[in-house]
Amino acid sequence: MSALSHTRDEAIGAVRCLQAGLIGFDRPDKVIAGLAAIRRFGALGGLPALAAARHADRVAVIDERGPLTFNDLERRSNAVADGWRTAGLRPGDGVGILVRNHRGFFDALFAAAKCGARIVLLNTDFAGPQLRDVVAAEGIAMLVHDDEYTVALTGIPLRLGRWRAWADADVPDGGPTLEDLVAAGTTWPPPPPSRAASLVILTSGTTGTPRGAVRDEPRGFGIAGGLLDRVPFRGRGVTECCAPMFHALGLAQALLALGLGSTVVIRRRFDARATLDSMVRHRVTALVVVPVMLQKILEIAPEPRQAPGVRDLRIIFVAGSQLGEALCRRVSDAFGPVVYNLYGSTEVAYATIATPDDLMAEPGCVGRPVRGVTVKILDGEGREVPTGTTGRVFVGSGVQFQGYTDGDTKEVVGGLMSSGDLGHFDHRRRLFIDGREDDLVVSGGEKMLPSEIEELLARHPDIVEAAALGVPDDTFGQRLAVYVVRRPGSAISEDGVRQHVRDNLARFKVPRDVVFLDELPRNPTGKVLKRALDPASPARGQ
Repeated sequence: MSALSHTRDEAIGAVRCLQAGLIGFDRPDKVIAGLAAIRRFGALGGLPALAAARHADRVAVIDERGPLTFNDLERRSNAVADGWRTAGLRPGDGVGILVRNHRGFFDALFAAAKCGARIVLLNTDFAGPQLRDVVAAEGIAMLVHDDEYTVALTGIPLRLGRWRAWADADVPDGGPTLEDLVAAGTTWPPPPPSRAASLVILTSGTTGTPRGAVRDEPRGFGIAGGLLDRVPFRGRGVTECCAPMFHALGLAQALLALGLGSTVVIRRRFDARATLDSMVRHRVTALVVVPVMLQKILEIAPEPRQAPGVRDLRIIFVAGSQLGEALCRRVSDAFGPVVYNLYGSTEVAYATIATPDDLMAEPGCVGRPVRGVTVKILDGEGREVPTGTTGRVFVGSGVQFQGYTDGDTKEVVGGLMSSGDLGHFDHRRRLFIDGREDDLVVSGGEKMLPSEIEELLARHPDIVEAAALGVPDDTFGQRLAVYVVRRPGSAISEDGVRQHVRDNLARFKVPRDVVFLDELPRNPTGKVLKRALDPASPARGQ
């Protein structure tokens, strides 16, 4: 990107941030206090003080234990940071956060940033062996966790010990808690750390072991401005953040909401009914979800916008896994033109966003590149392919990750980073994701992308969703297997599934194996764990 283009994007980004309320014409003392906090602790550690200076006693967070104001967030994180410094935490030390969506996540995140720590966000689905491996690989010295993980953490050595974020009432002697620090610590900001905090977000691990992705703090207005240029978030709204905050989607949107002075509503576990009730009670203006959450909401309330409070909803911000044409149509019919579908990854950050207009025209697309982001479709030789041709998706921006913590990185061509996906552009520059590069199935010399079969089956009236993948075959090298979730009361058979594919796609795309499941295995961000589907379990087709 040229210097002129970068300057233009920064200028437009600043205007969008101003229009949204991320920055404003505040009193000089508030501006000085906010800028001082950013200089002391960086963008992440300084956010609570900046927001408190601007929004003070406005409610910042509502969780299962009640509301907290912006002043509360600042004071609590100061107290925790003070306690951790006393306990020996030093700049650069690794702090692991194994915490669900509640106030303790913000306490730990902001306090660690104020201490200049290396912050590692841990997947709340990790089992004991995975936790042990990640703690060792990422050099975690201190761990913050909810009580539910105590048994899984048994025996894991930690130089600076463990702190309980969500302490259950029936575990009175489980060890020190963040609330102990909040009650005993000072509310004054700690001294500025000798080095800036860093953030490690783990990859989803859908196809292997999760890896740490290092991300620097964003600078300038272009990043937030690019998002706000496409999605109409506005200050002092109410954001229901259902996506887990250890993941980039939930984290980024929760932090953006706090920066806007909006109230963030969170709970430890997603519940479709509780989410709908909360949307009405709190008059939610933005909902942050992964696709499977929308699916569950529609199962219990096919026409949710009939509820009076839901009419305040202006944005459904969805990402984390493929939304898909069928689900997109159902959500748009149920909620109206409020769906914004983001495409990105832990490594490349955000790449494209589909607006309601994009999705009305092409519900299967993931939209157009965000301002300041370059997206190209390349062939195997690194050359751009013609419009409409499927190739490898490469992304360039100022927010892509700095590499994996094991020293590895993603492939880069001409300054653009591989997303690992295959896709194509249409004539309106809308991007379509056709599948993962490593999902490509080659059976008897014929190539096929599972996503095409999955999308076709998802549109069948008797099928909720499906996952397709290649499994080893002695004759053809690979054969196609599909795992299908039927709608309640449906009696569609294996032959019925095959016939539907045969009627709509080429014959070589008809699955040899069909297995019916009650649900597909997923990680907390909604991605299907295809490695958890047993390739030996399908019954052979005829």
